[in-house]
Amino acid sequence: MGDKIESKLIAKAAKVNTIPGFDGVVKDAEEAVKIAGEIGYPVMIKASAGGGGKGMRIAWNDEETREGFRFSSQEAASSFGDDRLLIEKFIDNPRHIEIQVLADKHGNALWLNERECSIQRRNQKVVEEAPSTFLDPDTRRAMGEQAVSLAKAVKYSSAGTVEFLVDSKKNFYFLEMNTRLQVEHPITECITGLDLVHQMIRIAKGYKLQHKQADIPINGWAIESRVYAEDPYKSFGLPSIGRLSQYQEPLNLPNVRVDSGIQEGSDISIYYDPMISKLVTYGKTREEALTKMEEALDNYVIRGVTHNIPLLREIIVHPRFVSGDISTKFLPEVYPDGFKGHMLTAGERRELLATAAALYVAAQLRSQKFLGDLRVSVVPAESRQWELCVELDKGVQMLGVSRSGNNYTLRAGCVFLSQNCTSNWTPCSREGPGGSSVPACFGNVEIDGEKVEVSGDWNLASALLPITVNGKQRTLQCLSRTAAGEITLQYLGTSFKVRVLSKLAASLSKHMPEKVPEDTSSILRSPMPGSVVAVSVKPGDNVAEGQEICVIEAMKMQNSMTAAKTAKVKSVHCKAGDTVGEGDLLVELE
Repeated sequence: MGDKIESKLIAKAAKVNTIPGFDGVVKDAEEAVKIAGEIGYPVMIKASAGGGGKGMRIAWNDEETREGFRFSSQEAASSFGDDRLLIEKFIDNPRHIEIQVLADKHGNALWLNERECSIQRRNQKVVEEAPSTFLDPDTRRAMGEQAVSLAKAVKYSSAGTVEFLVDSKKNFYFLEMNTRLQVEHPITECITGLDLVHQMIRIAKGYKLQHKQADIPINGWAIESRVYAEDPYKSFGLPSIGRLSQYQEPLNLPNVRVDSGIQEGSDISIYYDPMISKLVTYGKTREEALTKMEEALDNYVIRGVTHNIPLLREIIVHPRFVSGDISTKFLPEVYPDGFKGHMLTAGERRELLATAAALYVAAQLRSQKFLGDLRVSVVPAESRQWELCVELDKGVQMLGVSRSGNNYTLRAGCVFLSQNCTSNWTPCSREGPGGSSVPACFGNVEIDGEKVEVSGDWNLASALLPITVNGKQRTLQCLSRTAAGEITLQYLGTSFKVRVLSKLAASLSKHMPEKVPEDTSSILRSPMPGSVVAVSVKPGDNVAEGQEICVIEAMKMQNSMTAAKTAKVKSVHCKAGDTVGEGDLLVELE
């Protein structure tokens, strides 16, 4: 069943719904074009021994079929040692729903409900949930019965998964069978109460199944987010490498499970899949599971590598996902121009500015203390004053903060998106770590006439920064603070760079020269770490915009690098077999 060609033939014989296509092995690119023409575009080219989205390409015309055949066969050979391909009709805008099966050596088999796996990028799953919002009991039963029929047809024993594509009319088609434990198996365990690994061991020992089909429940809802070492701003996730300098899983939260194979100090390399962990949340309802996932993602600390938590958090709060209106095209439809991170509303921007200013003041107060005492005893402790300039993107907020005893007042006059604002800030004070007095409650802040109430413990040594903004609990992360006043905050999953300066520093900063951005149209840099598979040009060649220049393989996935403009090749800085890092120069154009 691990062979897609053979499994499709077996599925047909077992009267399982299958996708129309060519059931044999495709010999070469020209035969692929001929078969695709007979089936009708679009078609899916896929590795017979494939899995995990590797060795798969969608083709909408003859040229894409030739290119897809080349990349799919190379990926298949690299990943599975088997370059055989098959071609079948591509079902446009489907859902990817799979059925978990469990079968013993005595002819007994069960289906353990479904998992919705439609949120994908490059045919690899990103977010899964169980059960699906889309299936009704009749469709669920029909899919489950066909999955069990297929398992029995091949005398399967153990836990396995039968994957289906489901169209908008709830017609479903066999995709493949995974004869192993799936990455997303924890969400099935959450809603059924069965330990699948335990069941696999019992079956392998020769015991009969303990349960009947009527015993299998759907209790509650479970969501899984695949946390990857990837840059979500590049094609929804190109691999990232590095060492996990700080790593803290949100296991302090109830109904949260994290399955991982790494720890603080682990290296993420180019040679293996970029998955860091599987983050699973459970609730009595889908709303409860989603709320818990938001909280878990905000409390997940990952430093040292670029990760996809910004994308995961945006997916689970998006109105289309929350309403269940999803398909395998969700990401390109919702983000047609690529993922850009969280777009701040006016209220969220005010929250972020107020938090950054509060954090700056907390850091200033802590820097004046040593073991609870003032660093310089002759400096009067009764008053402190700050005049601050807070910058976010191209907006500038001028803030004045004064301190007398434990009372703080903030008034602001600013130019912020062509609006004026005033602020009143009345924090209290409490003893911080080591006895140092740090602001614990930054009270009322008015920006653009809107009051923002910010309070928190402001433990600057903690990776997490739990605060309350306008009565709502938020968990931020301070990713970095520099002497130049630059503060990087992870807020609502996305990293924002805020600069907080004193009035004097802000007045002098205009004299600092700005770095001229590099002209990227004339150079090609590697967007990810990997190895060079092929170089298609040499110095002096003329290339057209969009023409392939080289191919980079990262974590068993091949990526075609193309020219940004029509030009002549000036120089080539790589060759097949080279290992390159992210940002390395590959080719220069004139």
